[in-house]
Amino acid sequence: MTNKKLLLLSSSRAGNSPYLDHAKNMIEDHLAGIKEILFIPYAGITLTYDDYTNKVQNALQPLDIKVTGIHQFDNPIEAINNAQAIVIGGGNTFHLLHQLYEHKLINVIQERVNNAIPYIGWSAGSNVAGASICTTNDMPIIEPESFNALNLVPFQLNPHYTDFNPPGHNGETREQRLAEFMVINAEMPIVGIVEGSALKLENNKLSLLASELVEQPSGFLFKAGNKRKIELSEVLSFLL
Repeated sequence: MTNKKLLLLSSSRAGNSPYLDHAKNMIEDHLAGIKEILFIPYAGITLTYDDYTNKVQNALQPLDIKVTGIHQFDNPIEAINNAQAIVIGGGNTFHLLHQLYEHKLINVIQERVNNAIPYIGWSAGSNVAGASICTTNDMPIIEPESFNALNLVPFQLNPHYTDFNPPGHNGETREQRLAEFMVINAEMPIVGIVEGSALKLENNKLSLLASELVEQPSGFLFKAGNKRKIELSEVLSFLL
C-alpha cells in the first residue's frame, strides 16, 4: 500500500504544442485544487533558474497556479517541508541529481511524497523518480554522489522513449541501450514513456495516461531482455 501521488510525464511538449500545453489537464487533475507549487529547476543548464521558473509559471498561468522556484529560498529543505506540491522539470538528469544530493534533498522529498504530497515530473524530473538514473538519455556532464535516485517507484524510467533510427545513422537505438542495461540488471523493470504520455500513481493504482495529441498512445515495459507494449487501459500496479 502506498499514499504516493505521482504524475510522471515523458516530456514538456507533445509534438509542436506549446510548453506543457498537452499536460495542463493532467496537471490540474493531479493537483486537485492546489494552487501553489514548489518548482525545482536544477535540471536546467542553458537557462537560468529564474528563467526556467518563469517559463513554467507562464505555462501554468491559465490554471491560476503560482510557481515558486526552490532556488528562491535560503533553506531548500525547509522549502520542501512547507511545499503543497513538488514539481521537477526536465533538462540534464545528471546535473539534477547532483544538485538534489548537494542540497541534501533526497530523503526529505521521499518523506514528503510518502506522505501523499503531490509530485509532478517531466523528462529528467521523471527520471529521478525511478530507482536510479541509469536509463536516462542524457549526457553525464557532472558526476552526482550516486546514480541512485528518489526511488518513488521501484523501477527504471525512460522518458521520451522512441526506437526511431534515422536512415544512415549507425549509433545504438534506444532499445539497444536499454538491452545493455537489462544484461547487467536482469530483474529490474524499465518503463518507456512515449512523448505526450505519463505514468500516474494514485490510490495504489499505477496506470498510463496520454494527451489527445498522441496518435497511438502506449508505453513499453522492458524486463530481462523482453519488451512488450503497455496499453492505456492496463493497470500497472504489479510494478510497485
